[in-house]
Amino acid sequence: MNEQFVEIINDMAEVLNTAQLKRLQEVLLKHLVEGRPTKQKINNSEFLQRFLEAKKIEGCSERTIQYYRTTVNKLLSKVTQPIRKVTTEDMREYLVDYQKVNNCGKTTIDNVRRNISSFFSWLEEEDYILKSPMRRIHKIRSKKAVKKVITDEEIERLRDGCTCLRDVAMIDLLYSTGIRVGELVRLNVSDINFNERECVVFGKGDKERRVYFDAKAKIHLQDYLNSRNDVNPALFVTLDRPFDRLKISGVEIRLRELGRSLNLEKIHPHKFRRTMATRAIDKGMPIEQVQKILGHSQIDTTMQYAIVNQNNVKAAHRKYIS
Repeated sequence: MNEQFVEIINDMAEVLNTAQLKRLQEVLLKHLVEGRPTKQKINNSEFLQRFLEAKKIEGCSERTIQYYRTTVNKLLSKVTQPIRKVTTEDMREYLVDYQKVNNCGKTTIDNVRRNISSFFSWLEEEDYILKSPMRRIHKIRSKKAVKKVITDEEIERLRDGCTCLRDVAMIDLLYSTGIRVGELVRLNVSDINFNERECVVFGKGDKERRVYFDAKAKIHLQDYLNSRNDVNPALFVTLDRPFDRLKISGVEIRLRELGRSLNLEKIHPHKFRRTMATRAIDKGMPIEQVQKILGHSQIDTTMQYAIVNQNNVKAAHRKYIS
């Protein structure tokens, strides 16, 4: 067996590079050399479970893990063969069928592609498969529309439309800090420093950072906290007993209903984040500082918020060119 092993390596040396030869040697050792224990067979569901456990250890949120679980489960429900035998062509067909059946746009199908690609990349890194079938399936390009932000008039209408102190405080904190909705609901009263007008939030991967709020948010937060009679440590709680910590869905539903009641277009938590980032960049804040406030690990992510107002472009042209 050892002689055959050497002959195979020598024959393949003419057509494979060093890295490929090394990988071939590992595979041959694993499957052909006598006395080498074979790897236990794992079914598709077990692969998914191990992948999700790895993502949890990496610090992914429960929401992200659930998104991975749902996306990959849909794939596994359509795949009849072992996941190790899935080919690139299989995945292309799956994505095409997925888009037709669900009638979804390019952005949605690219999110599905990205999640599945993460799954197969993990299988490759863990040596469960030789090569990910998603490698040659590239990002699906879609037309990027300029997303709208909340105007000064709309934010005033939102404040005036609130029927409780909590919602006013919640809106002002989102508007001035640009924090994620998940970070908002995790805040405790003890995280707020009113003297410095700042608070500590825990972002993606439990990364800690400081964010800052304005005087208006400070006043509305203090008014809200002074009106509460409960002992819940959470900064934002439900309006009714037993005054539980407010959940992400609760914030989203509340803002959506408020926006609809005022005939405002698509009011949701992330729109406040986009608005804060756009305002900061528009007023001259260095992009690196905006990146730090938003908690982005990559500046390219921050640049997506850099929507330049056309009126400012016109004014800048007159100032520097005309």
